[in-house]
Amino acid sequence: MKSAYLQKVYDQVLARDPNAPEFHECIREFLNSLEDIVDDHPEWEENGILERFVEPDRAISFRVPWVDDQGKVQVNRGFRIQYNSAIGPYKGGLRFSPEVNMSVMQLLGFEMVLKNGLTTLPMGGAKGGADFDPKGKSDGEVMRFCQSFITELYRHVGQFVDIPAGDMGVGAREIGYMFGQLKRITGAFEGAALTGKGIPFGGSLARTEATGYGICYFTQEMLRKLCGTDFQGKTVIVTGSGNVAIFCAEKVMQLGGKVIAMSDSNGYVHDPEGIKLDVIKDIKLRRRGRIRLYADEVPGAVYVEDSRNIWDIPCQIAMPCAKQYEIDVAEAQKIIDGGCIAVAEGSNMPCRIAASELLQSAGVAVAPAKAANAGGVSTSGLEMTQNSIRLSWSFDEVDQRLHEIMRNIFTAAYDASVAVGKPGNLVVGANVASFLKISQAMLAQGIV
Repeated sequence: MKSAYLQKVYDQVLARDPNAPEFHECIREFLNSLEDIVDDHPEWEENGILERFVEPDRAISFRVPWVDDQGKVQVNRGFRIQYNSAIGPYKGGLRFSPEVNMSVMQLLGFEMVLKNGLTTLPMGGAKGGADFDPKGKSDGEVMRFCQSFITELYRHVGQFVDIPAGDMGVGAREIGYMFGQLKRITGAFEGAALTGKGIPFGGSLARTEATGYGICYFTQEMLRKLCGTDFQGKTVIVTGSGNVAIFCAEKVMQLGGKVIAMSDSNGYVHDPEGIKLDVIKDIKLRRRGRIRLYADEVPGAVYVEDSRNIWDIPCQIAMPCAKQYEIDVAEAQKIIDGGCIAVAEGSNMPCRIAASELLQSAGVAVAPAKAANAGGVSTSGLEMTQNSIRLSWSFDEVDQRLHEIMRNIFTAAYDASVAVGKPGNLVVGANVASFLKISQAMLAQGIV
């Protein structure tokens, strides 16, 4: 790094967290984004702003004992990283997956701070979860785990403190079980203490669709501004087949694009005539089946094992919505060779930094996850608002507010990229726009 201050901060991160390579990569990308403006802000070093920003307020780890259907006690580990609350209470999802650990939570918590800073809503950043796998578990087992998990976590959350939501492995079912136990423990109906709830007890319409729709709203703005086009008539690949991917594909189709491939953890399906979304919804949302069934039911579709090979298929717009780090340099080169004009990150950090840099150097427009997939947490913020004012907005009203938020996020990221002399580099623009807002709040509040 050119800046001695930025290098010093990065070296401190390496020394404190030597075994967190994913976190190191995330911090390096962020600090690199500040290279062109750090000398204009001597107050950052004078007040230790960056040193404080890269260090979470607190990291909580706890055991989660629960009883399976055979009456045997199982023990998992739970986590919550409360990263920064300079502009609002902590906000971020809960992830249940065997891959969850403190390093992953730290990485995602840091990204949530920057993402929430872009939303225009007063929300800080946090992330949490457990190394529990809900797949293959009965409803009773999931309920008992969720009750045990929130029995410990409840002392650290609340509508003015930290508001968890769903994430990978945590949907309306899990949030419902946790909310019920929270209500039982506290004796209070605090609707804004958890988001992603069911509609009958304070959930928001359009929340299920929000992340996927929001990605498309952001990407549409990016296509118009940076590529002089839109989704109409474009071939699109959407990786994944969970809620984010399904509703991203749905909005792509509504905007005139043609989704030709989708995937799950085992492999992908390619339908040159355009994915039949009703079939995907039936398989994944109703039957909870594997995506290979699509090829059995739709003539002309092909199923291929190994989802990483999905980028062998040429497309004009790539929308990775499956998992983090699904695109490395090799995949990025395939995307470029396939004639792609835009990549929109739907999952959290699906592109390695080197892959993102390669895409941008080849002239591919890149929508970074912290900006493009902010629709989910934005609508969680709108759910909190509805809970606080004891009102429920219509689907169209929430969707309209979401659309406006995503347009504003694009504008903020683009304007910041221009201001630092890198017009169209939305990775840099998103980091700068969010950090400038949060750093101002941190400075105004003193050393806390």
